Amino acid sequence: MIKVMNNTRTALFSLIVLSSPSVFADGPDFERMVVYGRQSDLIGDSISASEGVIGYGDIEIRPIARAGEILEFVPGMVVTQHSGSGKANQYFLRGFNLDHGTDFSILVDGMPVNMRSHGHGQGYSDLNFITPEFIQRIDYQKGPYRAIQGDFSLAGSANFALTSKFEQPFVKFELGEYGYQRAVAATNFSQDNSNLAVGAEWQGYDGPWTDINEDINKKNLLVRYQHTNDDSLLRVTFMGYDNSWNSADQIPARAVASGLIDEFGSLDNGLGGDSSRYSLSMNWQNSQWVVNAYSIKSQLNLFSNFTYLLDNPEQGDQFEQLDERILSGGSVTYIQSTKIGSLHAHHMAGVEYRQDDISDIGLFNTANRERLGTVRRDDINEQSVAAYYELNLDITDNLPVHIGVRHDTLWADVNSDLPANSGSERDSLLSVKGGLSYIINDAWQVYANAGQSFHSNDVRGAVISVDPVTLEPATPVDLLVRGVGSEVGIRVAKYRYYNASFAVWQLRNDSELVFVGDAGNTEASRASKRWGAEFSGYYWFNSNLTADVELAWTQGRFTQDEEGEGNYIDGSVPFVASLGLNWQATDTIRTGLRVRHFGKRTLDSTKSRQSDTFTVVNANLAYELDNWKAELTLLNLFDSRDHDIDYWYASRLSGEPEDGVEDNHYHPIEPRAVRAGITYRF
Repeated sequence: MIKVMNNTRTALFSLIVLSSPSVFADGPDFERMVVYGRQSDLIGDSISASEGVIGYGDIEIRPIARAGEILEFVPGMVVTQHSGSGKANQYFLRGFNLDHGTDFSILVDGMPVNMRSHGHGQGYSDLNFITPEFIQRIDYQKGPYRAIQGDFSLAGSANFALTSKFEQPFVKFELGEYGYQRAVAATNFSQDNSNLAVGAEWQGYDGPWTDINEDINKKNLLVRYQHTNDDSLLRVTFMGYDNSWNSADQIPARAVASGLIDEFGSLDNGLGGDSSRYSLSMNWQNSQWVVNAYSIKSQLNLFSNFTYLLDNPEQGDQFEQLDERILSGGSVTYIQSTKIGSLHAHHMAGVEYRQDDISDIGLFNTANRERLGTVRRDDINEQSVAAYYELNLDITDNLPVHIGVRHDTLWADVNSDLPANSGSERDSLLSVKGGLSYIINDAWQVYANAGQSFHSNDVRGAVISVDPVTLEPATPVDLLVRGVGSEVGIRVAKYRYYNASFAVWQLRNDSELVFVGDAGNTEASRASKRWGAEFSGYYWFNSNLTADVELAWTQGRFTQDEEGEGNYIDGSVPFVASLGLNWQATDTIRTGLRVRHFGKRTLDSTKSRQSDTFTVVNANLAYELDNWKAELTLLNLFDSRDHDIDYWYASRLSGEPEDGVEDNHYHPIEPRAVRAGITYRF
């Protein structure tokens, strides 16, 4: 019998899970879908070959060095770091150098993670506030094919669902080389139809750096209350995150070659920052309505120095980026199933609202974290409202189609310390998305999809009149920028035996957001086009031995010419590979091995400069007996000396020409490290 979405509840679950995954994970009156992560075949439940589910079991068995690497469970995603561990990671996907999140949307239980008009960069997405042990599942979608996807979602989106009740209360302690320390604890308080889940994490880390002690001091707290009735479900969640760190930023290759510093050295020992995020959110649902609301208070003070002595030979080029805001909003979604003639139709309609009240956003010249002068300082009020509708229609049992429409309006007011750069801006976009698939049989499904999406630009760039440093006239950018994507793909699966998908895709962007090394920020650039192919395969030899391979090939080009520049997209990664092997050796012993490989990244628009390739191998070993689990993790098993990230731009060291020297600036992968942990479950 062909597996189709002929059950209304299952269809609605599959449709809305990407917008609010945790809400339906165990809600009342909904057919419960047991998630096995990579074992979920998704035949009949997915709208594209590049859509997927990551379960807690998948996360638990993979060795990771930092919280942000959770996103590397998205096939083809690259997660790197070019400065201290407390800062948001650098992300790459489908030929995008996403910087810290420019064209990939991230939600946590309905709360947006991407920050608009941020002090460090547009779309800034810091995942340090998420504790891996507290994740229930991640639903991801590459490409912009769902009406629920809005700002920053051209390359795709990921939706994190946090656990509402820990399977077992536990405490966990980890120790490792270079001063690594970590403790996690979680428990439940249950009564009748209610549960209070409480979890906490603390992490300390010094790092392998020659000239600094990273001195990480990260604290996370999760408190979630859940109450179920016969016909509804309510969750109220508090999350708290606080962190401080010192930073070893990217360094110029010539400084290492000359012996001025070694590859783990620093040219400015005063870098780093502190960050915090506190949120209160609510999720409520019944059989037809889903309501989300949230309020988030976040803060970042970040000290960086990418050019050293280029702009200020006397005091140095260190600068501070400041961002303080309260982000609030919510959404209301209505779902219903009807019949249109003889056809089964599943409707979803909703509205969203978001406000970024940015009380202080600034850029300052500093030395040893002391302010020397203000480049610019602003306060911003940015609001958006969106309405969307999506129809899923079963033309036949084998031929489901979907079409969606979304309208977004964003408006903002900027109050700048330079009156000429104050102002208001408003923009709107209508996006249309759709696709169809054909279910060949229980094991095979083919797909075709297309959709429009967008990213917002920093509103300061949309209202700017003069450069805040030179006071020369400046050209503003559009507030909203259109993107279009499409793909065809195929999926084949047999539950607990194999699961594979292949997709060919293309994306067009009306204006690229690119990282600017000497400013530590993003700026709008030319229109672009990307195309590529992706393969993901998971195979279960037996119940104890599994293997997976994820491959992604990409080409990207600017489609507009610019005098003196080429058409290659800076930072684009042409090839990504991830290979894993997991073996349950006995009832008590489990081991895993993972290889991550990234191809040569283009460092300039003429492709005259490229990074080297990157390969790293991680391994882990776990032993479980009764309520105890002991783990050993080997990061960078073969002590690779590859670069986590590379940039090509001009900087100046002491004694060099006033205009500086163009060079490769890189951040090394951290050396081999051993970490051990022990967990006790109550």
